Amino acid sequence: MDDPSFWRHATDHLVRYGGTFTPRIIERAAGCHVYDADGKAILDFTSGQMSALLGHSHPDVVRAVSEAAATLSHLYSGMLSRPVVELARRLAGSLPEPLSRMLLLSTGAESNEAAIKMAKLYTGGYEIVAFDRSWHGMTSGAAAATFSAGRRGYGPPVPGNLTLPTPDAYRSPFRHADGSYDWETELDYGFRLVDQQSSGSLAACLVEPILSSGGIIELPEGYLAMLKEYCAARGMLLIVDEAQTGLGRTGTMYAFERDGVVPDLLTLSKTLGAGLPVAAVLTSAEIEQTCHDRGFLFFTTHVSDPLAASVALTVLDVLERDALVDRAQVLGKELTERLVELRERFEVVGDVRGRGLLQGIELVADKKSKAPADGLGAAVTAACLERGLHLNIVQLPGMGGIFRLAPPLTIEPADLHAGVDIFEAALLDVVSST
Repeated sequence: MDDPSFWRHATDHLVRYGGTFTPRIIERAAGCHVYDADGKAILDFTSGQMSALLGHSHPDVVRAVSEAAATLSHLYSGMLSRPVVELARRLAGSLPEPLSRMLLLSTGAESNEAAIKMAKLYTGGYEIVAFDRSWHGMTSGAAAATFSAGRRGYGPPVPGNLTLPTPDAYRSPFRHADGSYDWETELDYGFRLVDQQSSGSLAACLVEPILSSGGIIELPEGYLAMLKEYCAARGMLLIVDEAQTGLGRTGTMYAFERDGVVPDLLTLSKTLGAGLPVAAVLTSAEIEQTCHDRGFLFFTTHVSDPLAASVALTVLDVLERDALVDRAQVLGKELTERLVELRERFEVVGDVRGRGLLQGIELVADKKSKAPADGLGAAVTAACLERGLHLNIVQLPGMGGIFRLAPPLTIEPADLHAGVDIFEAALLDVVSST
């Protein structure tokens, strides 16, 4: 249904905050679909903003929100409720030692902001190292550690933010003699640069196990362990941001588990609330105690809100009851097989990467040159939407168009394959017409 007044009012009254709006008025959402004003079902392969882990309007989440809103949703921030303490206990029980202390917040940027402040207070340093394609949030400290976008025109960022080269196996110039990716040398080179730039006040390294907004760049196996060694040698803390990878999406409860590494601080958000604003920082008793002794302050309006805790507890319950972590692993393998088959068939599909139900496809002009194909990516995005599939594309300088595939863990296999079928048809149509 075309509604000129809706779009006119949107143009007249909304602040645009990045990119363009999808040309559909969304009226409702359920499961792995959103529905536009014409009632057309659109498969949601982004899980909202990479958050609706259990799909849209999951009945258990709806029930939890309704009950909390009717009984205990918000309190003075100095008050505690049973859901908050129970969530802290449950999250600690799902994590390896010594991650046993929780701070409950609202958004990923907020949780990274808190983790950065804790790292600075604990170490006495102020320098934060992040990847050069990182995205950790839009608040001041998190934005200063975000290098993939948004750094122009706002004046100086928070001082002390340094970068490591993003370990992009597909495009990195660091190669062994046989052409294979030499990430060890790249990481060593990165820290040589960090050491040269540092004023001697290194506090922490903040990383995602899979850089999502950075183009679905998965850290090579062994990278995280070596990174922690580099951090420990410099007295730095390792902060792992699992906004999009946490709570089963990659086929393990937490993505860092694959590498047998325990971060000093872990931040959770998007998936923890399954589409609702919930976030948390987890750390050790020793770090929490030291920060408390030194006056750690993060007293916000919605810290320790009981409604947020009730939602997160429900997410944990559903994940366990429905064995969704294992489901993500099984469906992830099916998704990988389909995407690899597309890579073999299409000259413009340069790379497939990621794991579980967080995967990416990089489109290029051709496999030999790996030249970015921005126009192709935009055309395929539009063609997918016309066919009933919503995909998000990341387009960064020097890279091809990277589609992020992050459907809900509750998606039915038939819908997962239907989404890939739509993508394949759209790609074939666009390539054939160019």
